[in-house]
Amino acid sequence: MTKTALITGITGQDGYYLSRLLLGLGYRVIGLIPPQRCSSIVKLDELADKVKIRPVDLRDAQILREVVEELQPDEIYNLAAPSFVPNSWNDPLGTLDLITGTATRLLSAVREVGLANRTRFYQASSSEMFGTVDVSPQDENTSFRPKNPYAAAKLHAHWTMVHHRDRYDLFACSGILYNHESPRRPPSFVTRKVTLTAASIKLGYCNTLEMGNLDAKRDWGYAGDYVEAMWRMLQADRPEDYAIGTGQLHSVRELVAMAFDCLDLDWQNYVVINPQFLRPDEHFQLVANPAKAKENLQWQPQMSLAALIQEMVTKDLERIKLGKIKPIQ
Repeated sequence: MTKTALITGITGQDGYYLSRLLLGLGYRVIGLIPPQRCSSIVKLDELADKVKIRPVDLRDAQILREVVEELQPDEIYNLAAPSFVPNSWNDPLGTLDLITGTATRLLSAVREVGLANRTRFYQASSSEMFGTVDVSPQDENTSFRPKNPYAAAKLHAHWTMVHHRDRYDLFACSGILYNHESPRRPPSFVTRKVTLTAASIKLGYCNTLEMGNLDAKRDWGYAGDYVEAMWRMLQADRPEDYAIGTGQLHSVRELVAMAFDCLDLDWQNYVVINPQFLRPDEHFQLVANPAKAKENLQWQPQMSLAALIQEMVTKDLERIKLGKIKPIQ
């Protein structure tokens, strides 16, 4: 029997890779998109005509209940969130409603329409919830100390999911995902900023890459690997939460060197430090301990950071040459 999956945030990076995975597994995939943003379906490229789109106001609890009751989903993946963390400072209440409000309304809909014994729910949590850490690496039992509105909203949604699981016996779980990248990342993210600028330099459009703290470190992985972890969580015998990351720290300096090495360029000839890009809340020790996912889900990341950066650089070169994106100038 064909399974049905509902996805919020389907036009984002994770929505694309998750849709691709589920379609490959034979699912019927339905994306819930606010009516005013239906045109963003083009972001799914070749998947746009393979998924179904349902225009839905995620703020309307009654409409969400009706959609869940009609579609009877086997799985719900709640990925809805602002794509860029620093922007949450500009609209903390909107961020809270999009992240926590959507999660609460969807969980309530599952329960109220009588699908608690059928529908499995995935909540997209974030390593940002850990904030300032005093232990490294982090796992599912590490204390949360969110430091920005995005992280606080993610934590609220996370606990809302836990409460529904405990009180109403829903099959609900969250993946506490660390930084995960792909060629589909917007240029506002440091990985894509680096690969796009490096490609632009190689093609002669510019000659500098402005960066902030090159010593900042992250646990970077590949989005395609991480969505498989989401799916595996919902196939498990019992609902549990998982920290999903590579367990390895790499500096921004290493990231930059990898990207420029792909193009046979010496990064030190092109990188300049711009103080305006120095973030006051750099997390130097946010790194996952994914042992639980490895043991329980038989999941571990497949793509190395070097291979990921190579793929991103190659894709950006191709896009610029074909005129699909504008180079950095």
